[in-house]
Amino acid sequence: MDAHASLSVGRYLAHRLLQIGAAHVFGLPGDFNLTLLDEMVAVDGLHWAGSTNELNAAYAADGYARVGRRCGALVTTFGVGELSAVNGIAGSYAEDVPVLHIVGMPSTSARASRTPLHHTFLDGDVDRFVRIAREVAVACEVLRPDDAAQQIDDVVTAMLTHRRPAYLGIPLDLAGWNVDADRLRVPLRAPSSDPAAVDAFRIALRARLATAADLTVLAGARVHRQGLEATVAALADHPGVRIASQTGAKALLDEDHPASLGTYLGAVTRSDETRDAVDDADPLVLIGAVFSDFTTGFFTQRYDAASAIQIDPDSARIAHAVYPGVRMADAVAVLTEETARRGFPPVFDPSRLTSERPGTEAARALGEPLTHAVLWPAVQRWLQPGTTVIAEAGTSFYGAVDLVLPPRSDLLGQPVWSSIGYTLPAALGAALARPEHRPVLFIGDGSAQLTIQELGALLDVDARPVVFVLDNAGYTVERLIQSPDAVYQDIRAWDWEALPPALGARRTATFAATTDAELRDVLAALEHETGPALVRLVLDARDAPRLLLALTAGISATNTH
Repeated sequence: MDAHASLSVGRYLAHRLLQIGAAHVFGLPGDFNLTLLDEMVAVDGLHWAGSTNELNAAYAADGYARVGRRCGALVTTFGVGELSAVNGIAGSYAEDVPVLHIVGMPSTSARASRTPLHHTFLDGDVDRFVRIAREVAVACEVLRPDDAAQQIDDVVTAMLTHRRPAYLGIPLDLAGWNVDADRLRVPLRAPSSDPAAVDAFRIALRARLATAADLTVLAGARVHRQGLEATVAALADHPGVRIASQTGAKALLDEDHPASLGTYLGAVTRSDETRDAVDDADPLVLIGAVFSDFTTGFFTQRYDAASAIQIDPDSARIAHAVYPGVRMADAVAVLTEETARRGFPPVFDPSRLTSERPGTEAARALGEPLTHAVLWPAVQRWLQPGTTVIAEAGTSFYGAVDLVLPPRSDLLGQPVWSSIGYTLPAALGAALARPEHRPVLFIGDGSAQLTIQELGALLDVDARPVVFVLDNAGYTVERLIQSPDAVYQDIRAWDWEALPPALGARRTATFAATTDAELRDVLAALEHETGPALVRLVLDARDAPRLLLALTAGISATNTH
């Protein structure tokens, strides 16, 4: 750039987004953000991904960040727009997803004069929504003319550092305000590790591994957020290393890798060998793991986390000794180096693990009603390498968790926040982030009705998405927990096959399966389908996958105490 070059705030922000990989921006226009949008979309390489509502925009930005291993971004307008996005942003905060929420706000003068504007409560308080945003953001700023560029950089850096959402309010008059463009020469990055802390961690780790017979790792979703899948895979290539994943990190390591133990979920882990390997590990290494009812099989893990080696985004711990200032990338690199130095002998071949795949369904007469016991083994056989499997909270997610995903595949879900409707817009974000991976969405009919407005956009992307709608006449997961026949468990029946053309996706092939034979025919047809497809799967209202039945029993027990 030329010396002393300047750019508008909107264009400066667009360049910063491109630098951190956020090439698509989701959201909606509103009168307070129009100038900002005009400036942002004028920058080459930044693509506007318009959404049907702000909640869907937040979900789509989240899916884009998760699957793309980058940051997401959305633009909303002040008040009514930003509040609609809050639930989606809260889910990103709960699950460590870096999303920048950019809000077009009233002008600086209107804010200062407390002008009673639309989208307010007419009391002059224009900052109450900023206060709400602070509850679900690691950094929250409203731009000022004297240091707008510095504020942008500070907020983006905080998001990169903590890998959680951040909030940027841009007053209407500042969207076109010129700032120093030379600042863009210096990319924004998370802070580096403290070298002394890294050295201390290395010394302690070497001593701890000296008496170990092998190394077992339980990896969680925070590995994804740091983009360290390749680093963990390099660790897995060393003899004596075994790696299990939590549900939010399923297939973090290809599940056909010799070191893969598959998915660990406490007492409901499909394989006893996997559960024993994790629970009896000495030492157990926790990398980016998170702990909640849904990630531990309702706290049925037997291992003692307090005695483990724990690697988090900004610190490491060996039993009671904590090493603050050690970033996850450096800690995993040290772990890999010390593992190689230690030279563990090979451990057993995980290929002998039993029951690691969905069981083959029992012999049945063709034409029997479709069940989950038939569905998921059929899906297991049908899935191809390089697939992004997106599974909605409830029947879909806990059916997909029991799959063994093919190589180069992901499972996208929301096991901690578990906000129904999340995955349909998130699938759009995933498809834009990694169009070379075919998105395959499994979503229940009740969940899909919450965010169905984004279906047309999802089915119109070039990634050839397939959407399986599990039509089970309502909220099956809630029926399993309590009051299965209550009126509030039912939903209105929709004509699902009519929706794609009605929502603008006119080239979508549609199918339906009510029996095992029809499912077989549909999956065979999909192998030759070159465009998007929607498949309605009719299932009984009380039928559910193995894992969900176990988990809902835990929820029921918890809710009665």
